[in-house]
Order: sequence, then structure tokens, then C-alpha cells
Amino acid sequence: MTADTHSVLGGLKPLSRLDHPREMIRQFTPNWFAATMGTGILALALPQVPGIGPSLKPVGEVLWFFNIALFALFAGLYGARWAMFGHEARRIFGHNTVSMFIGTIPMGLATIINGCLAFGIARFGNGIVPVAHVLWWIDVAMSLACGVLIPYMMFTRHEHSLDGMTAVWLLPVVAAEVAGASGGLLAPHLTDPHAQLVTLATSYVLWAYSVPVAFGILAILILRMALHKLPHESMAASSWLALGPIGTGALGMLVLGADAPAILAAHGLAGVGTVAQGIGVVAGLCLWGFGLWWLALATLITIRYWRAGVPFNLGWWGYTFPLGVYTVATFRLGTTLNLGFFSFVGTVLTVALAAMWLLVGAKTLAGAWRGNLFVSPCIATPN
Repeated sequence: MTADTHSVLGGLKPLSRLDHPREMIRQFTPNWFAATMGTGILALALPQVPGIGPSLKPVGEVLWFFNIALFALFAGLYGARWAMFGHEARRIFGHNTVSMFIGTIPMGLATIINGCLAFGIARFGNGIVPVAHVLWWIDVAMSLACGVLIPYMMFTRHEHSLDGMTAVWLLPVVAAEVAGASGGLLAPHLTDPHAQLVTLATSYVLWAYSVPVAFGILAILILRMALHKLPHESMAASSWLALGPIGTGALGMLVLGADAPAILAAHGLAGVGTVAQGIGVVAGLCLWGFGLWWLALATLITIRYWRAGVPFNLGWWGYTFPLGVYTVATFRLGTTLNLGFFSFVGTVLTVALAAMWLLVGAKTLAGAWRGNLFVSPCIATPN
């Protein structure tokens, strides 16, 4: 039993580090939704492990249900903060870092929507597909808003510098490509051919709305690290965030390319569908290769940080979702190309993802119980 778990099970009074339990609401920030991203992607990855996937599917389903409860709890707490402390809650829009985490809300919702397809159909029947479809459009609207409004505030209200830049800048813009990949998973389950076409076309637009911007940020991030070295230890996990748009970009191209032939052929565009399928495979493979480089780099950076000792914070959830979506893209390449190499690599990555989820989850549970993780920097630094 870890010291973190022992502090919870040992009877320590909950929220003991807060002046009043109400502070949990007052200090609640969107950073917590990163936990739903990490939990959701692990739930989706487990059933895809070759050989033992069917045995792991019940575990993934339990995690999916847990993730729904977690998302509902966080949404309730954040909604309560706006209702009770709205004058402080709105300060988030002027905060250089915390505002970026607004993008974790639609991305966390996307994992729940994908779970409706992976687990909900078998559990509740096809009636859950229209529910997932409605939730997906809500997710699309939030992702589009995050992708443009947060950068707009960066350009007009925030104070940024190259030496202070981190991969957190990616969070608001990546939400759209996550929604796009989710649309690729959703489209084949829709019964209306027109709805399938609209979902497919919208998903391609979402991919284009996000990926070029994200890759522009990645180019600047490489320059920033070459000139100013690694960011502060409190942002140690941010090195993994770059793997998110790469892995999601690959997954999006693969699933949309797989959808395209049947959906476009039904609308007289069979030739376009065949081309889209080929582009999807090649683009997915190329992006996976880029992700492999960043995975190796992030691993080396993490070893360096951890040797020096890194204090825990909610940013550690940044280790999970990027690794998870890259893992799912790896499995997809394995099934698309029928190459066992990708299945093996995906299995190894799933083990690493599960281990990291357990570690970060235990530390988050302990910190939430004590109350020391409920900190809102935008209150400490008024705008």
C-alpha cells in the first residue's frame, strides 16, 4: 500500500487541507477533467488488446461507467462554482495556463461518447446511438468554441513569452480533432445515409480545424525547448501532451478513411472514398512514425525529471490521454495493415498506460481526500 493510499484509508479527515469544505467548489478548475480523459481512453484501449481484449472488456465497461460518474461529478462541481462564485470563476479566461484546460471538458466528453459505441450498444442496444449522436454535436460545438476563443484570448488578453511556453497551448485546439476522430467512430453506426455523410464531412473539417494549428504549435515548442530548455518541474508531464494531437491525428485519418468508401459510395462518390481510404492509411502510418519520435523524446525527458524528483499535481494526467490515444491508433494500424508488430507495441503501451493510470489515480484520490489539489491559480492571481 502506497503512502498516498494509506493516508486515505487510515482515517484522515477529508478535505483537511481546506479552510472550509465549500473551498472545494470555490477552487475547482477544469484541470480535473483531464482525469476523465485518462480514464476514458484506458477504458477504450483495454478491449483492443489482442487475444485478451474480450476478457478485459468488462473492466473497460466498468471504467466507462466510472468515467460517466466522474464527468458528472466534475460538471456539477464546476457548474456550482459558476453559480456560487461566478465573479471569481470568470477570471479563468484571463489566466495564461488554466484557461487552456477548458479544452479538457469536450475531450473528456468525447471518451464517454466513444464508450457509448464500444460498450453502450452491447449493454443498452442501438437506442444509445442517437444519444451518442446528440452528445457528439454538443462536443463539436464546445470543441469549435475552445479552438478559436482561447487562442483569441491568448492574442488579446494573456501575457505569453516564448521561454514560458509549454505544450499546454495545445489543449484548446486539439479538442476539435478528438471530436473528429469520435465522429469517424460514430458515423458507421448511424442508420440515415445523409446523417452519415454529414458526420463524415464534419469530422474531416474538425480534423483540418485542429491538426495544422497543433502542428504549428509543435514547431514553435521544439524551438522553445532548444532555446530555453525544459519547462519548470511543475509542468513535467506537459512533454507528453504533444503526443496527443499526433496520435489523434493518426487515429482520425485511419477511422475516417475506413468510413469513406461505403459512406461516399452511397452518394455517388465511390472514387473519392477509395482515395480517402488510401490517404487515411498512409497519413496514419506517417503520423504514427512522428509520434514514435515524440514518444521516445518524452520518455527521455520524463526520466530526467523523475530522477530529479517531481512533486505531484493534476498535470500528471497529461501522461495518460496522449499515451492512450497513441495506443489506440497503434491498435488501429495493426488491424488495418494486419501487422502483428503494431498489436505487440499497442499491448506494451496499454500496460504502460494502465500502470500510469493506477499511479496517477492513487495520487489524485489522496490529494482530493486531503483537499490540497483544490487550488485555483486564477484566484491567487487576479486579472
